[in-house]
Amino acid sequence: MTPVELSRTVLRAVRRAVDDGELSVSVPERAVVSVPGPGGCGDFATTIALQLARPAGQPARRVAEVVRARLAGAHGIRDVVVTGPGFLNISLDAQVDPVAGLVQEIRRKGARYGYGEALAGQVVALRVPYEVRAEVVADAVVRLVGTQGGRAIVEHGDPVNLRPVPAPEDPAPLGPDAARWALLHPAAHDRPRITADHLVQREGNPLFRVRYAHARVRALGRNAARLGFDAEPGPVDDARGLLTPLADHPRILSAAATHRAPDRLARHLVTVADAVLPLLPCVLPVGEEKPSAAHRARLALAEAAGTVLAGGLSLLGIDAPEHL
Repeated sequence: MTPVELSRTVLRAVRRAVDDGELSVSVPERAVVSVPGPGGCGDFATTIALQLARPAGQPARRVAEVVRARLAGAHGIRDVVVTGPGFLNISLDAQVDPVAGLVQEIRRKGARYGYGEALAGQVVALRVPYEVRAEVVADAVVRLVGTQGGRAIVEHGDPVNLRPVPAPEDPAPLGPDAARWALLHPAAHDRPRITADHLVQREGNPLFRVRYAHARVRALGRNAARLGFDAEPGPVDDARGLLTPLADHPRILSAAATHRAPDRLARHLVTVADAVLPLLPCVLPVGEEKPSAAHRARLALAEAAGTVLAGGLSLLGIDAPEHL
């Protein structure tokens, strides 16, 4: 069971509770699942009960118990425990591996992983001023809206409904990729920095970390092929730090499209890059070590992260290099 499938299972449990008259709420579009926090347990946790408590007019812990009763025994779920004010902690069946399931889903969908129907059939009119940052943001929003089944059109003239803080100077000297990142990475209400820092190849440059992580993943795939082994999804020890941002990618795309905020995607790519980089040194065998199932699983997980990084950069209109 992948995190996306688990999210759907949680929503089905909420829907059954509503149908049975135990909860009087509108069923949300998405239930966020993530790695349990301090004091939690199991494979995943969700705050859906805290989210629904106020509209339901009930304590969050009572809502959690209602949902727990319908989650327990669902296919792929071994146990559900309520902790704290109403956190639902979910343990999956032993034969269900969340890492392998998520990696398989990303491999199956490729660059379209995370695409959804949040804006299906909608036409979003973007009216922007004649200003370089507004034009670049609008271009990225058009791409993001398309990932959610909608269509965006860009117009000029009043009343303007997309007006990010303008760039203080012409970003063109940075080159196309760094210029777009400089304009898209800050939130719309923040003034972008048009400096050479965006070109420096060091850890302090978020754009460099994202592109470097992608290039490293691609290099690992080439080197693995030379060693005679391929990626194969499977369990990976200590993968949770990467599992959560990969599983969160569909939600980020939906939010970035709905709120016309490509900066959310840009910051998410930095999170994915920072999570995958510590994994990369242990992907390939070392010395006399032979390729094992663990190496294949780590490579598959790394390549899944590379797919998310490449797809996200493409949506921002930025190149994802094979070599860096």
